[in-house]
Amino acid sequence: MGAFDIFKISASGMKSHRTRMNTIASNLANVQTTKTEEGGPYKKREAVFKAVDVSDGKGFAGSLSKKVEGVEVDGIQESDKPFLMVYNPGHPDANPEGYVTYPNVNMMEEMTDMTAAARAYEANVNVLTTTKDMFLKTLELIK
Repeated sequence: MGAFDIFKISASGMKSHRTRMNTIASNLANVQTTKTEEGGPYKKREAVFKAVDVSDGKGFAGSLSKKVEGVEVDGIQESDKPFLMVYNPGHPDANPEGYVTYPNVNMMEEMTDMTAAARAYEANVNVLTTTKDMFLKTLELIK
């Protein structure tokens, strides 16, 4: 693996976790949305990741015929968790029995996921910073 592959891997992680954080933010923003354009309550969305080859086939990684894998978002899928039913007969979206169907978004889970995504993003930033610092130290040694 070449040094520039480290940049590619970290950049792919940062991009993927940014999408994950945006998806979580959307879930949090719609935690009380009982009616959407599609009909029914908002459905929780989750980012799905997959490993991808980020090597260009050159250099050390290419000579060993090994893949250098990063990550990318494969898609955004809707959660299959059940909706929350709350008895509130005065709500405009209540069914005939008086229950309102709320989104399947758990605020505590979303905040935990947001913290994990932010820490993963930060870890990738730290890898980029450390690699850059190593490059600069190497250049100082050459002087």
